[in-house]
Amino acid sequence: MALNLFDLSLKLNNFPIGKARQQILDIQNKQPKEFEDYQKNAKKEIVEFHLKHNKFYRSLRENINAHDWSTVPILKKRDLQIPLKERLCDVFKLKDVYVNKTSGSAGDPFVFAKDKFCHAMTWAVIQNRFSWFGLDFNSSKQARFYGIPLELKGYYKERIKDSFSHRYRFSVFDLSDEAFDNCVEKFKNTAFKYINGYTSPVVQFAKYLEEREIVLNSICKTLECCIVTSEMLFEDDKVLLEQQFGVPIINEYGASELDLIAFENPEGEWRLNSETLFVEILDDHDQILEHGKEGRIVITSLYNQAHPFIRYDIGDVGIIDPKSTTQHPILQKLVGRTNDIAILPSGKKAAGLTFYYITKQIIEDDGNVKEFVIEQLTKETFKISYVSQEEIPVEKKKIIKAEMIKYLEEGLNIQFERLEVIKRSASGKLKQFTSKIHK
Repeated sequence: MALNLFDLSLKLNNFPIGKARQQILDIQNKQPKEFEDYQKNAKKEIVEFHLKHNKFYRSLRENINAHDWSTVPILKKRDLQIPLKERLCDVFKLKDVYVNKTSGSAGDPFVFAKDKFCHAMTWAVIQNRFSWFGLDFNSSKQARFYGIPLELKGYYKERIKDSFSHRYRFSVFDLSDEAFDNCVEKFKNTAFKYINGYTSPVVQFAKYLEEREIVLNSICKTLECCIVTSEMLFEDDKVLLEQQFGVPIINEYGASELDLIAFENPEGEWRLNSETLFVEILDDHDQILEHGKEGRIVITSLYNQAHPFIRYDIGDVGIIDPKSTTQHPILQKLVGRTNDIAILPSGKKAAGLTFYYITKQIIEDDGNVKEFVIEQLTKETFKISYVSQEEIPVEKKKIIKAEMIKYLEEGLNIQFERLEVIKRSASGKLKQFTSKIHK
């Protein structure tokens, strides 16, 4: 009988994973009306708990009424950029909760806390979703494309966690051909069942495989699927991954401070997590939008008693599918981040990913450019930084400039910078578009 090291590691840290898994099953087994009552009560109870035990939460607004959702304030990331001890509920001490920090890839990093049961519920949801594809954290070998701390203590801590979690980590800070050569050798000699990692390094690995005419599951016969997370997955990249890995590609959307938010099911739908979260789409005036309308994604964590994440504006923009139900909501589209907006000289606004997508269609067609990002330096000036085998030809630069002007407006100044490597955030994530101007 195999030793369930992953479950054991959670239990040794006092995270009650067994109780959490049972709670998830109980929630999932509710009939539709029962589920609606469960969610309504859970929302009310978490607000009442924080009003009673959290001075920080009480200070956000007067007259918060747990029975009237419209009185519950929207919590912004900037509201949370004060010391954690000032945001912690009075029934918890720092030593008794799970503490972590957001990656800061959105520009607003902060430290957060979860109580032990809440953190166990997070893992119970993740385990439940992975089980849709026959994956088990205790036995399924994972090839992990994530960041890793470079200082020794943090580095070895992550390696030990990886060992308990039945996974091997490939660093995303080195995406050279030499590093990928080593990846291929590891896949040849390891019975990986699935890949899990940030979208951009996984896509770079697929491009490397395409150049060498390697289909990954032909050299790693045990490979069954690939799960990408944390960064946008474009449709043409998904096609490339399917082609070069030879397995289904599964899209995950999550946030470390919350939970797994959405996970692609075997039917290809992006199922939102309704067991531990309540997800809303709001307009610019904080009004709830009907399903099918695009707006800000605002999320309530129903189980975090240590720290309030109630009507928390995560900074993303998306659409909930009109065919969603309360029990089975579906994320129709994740548009991007609210801070990824470019303001043009005319005053016109455009989603930053528009620039990235327009350029991507042209810049990657011949395989020369390995990776690129776009920065808005001023309202009229945009810089495309890229890693390539050769300089982008003048004619192709002209085409890129013409397309950006065509889709946006006249008078834009497009600059190009060729780099040896594109710097990633400390977590290893790659921010595809960044605006340096103040809105």
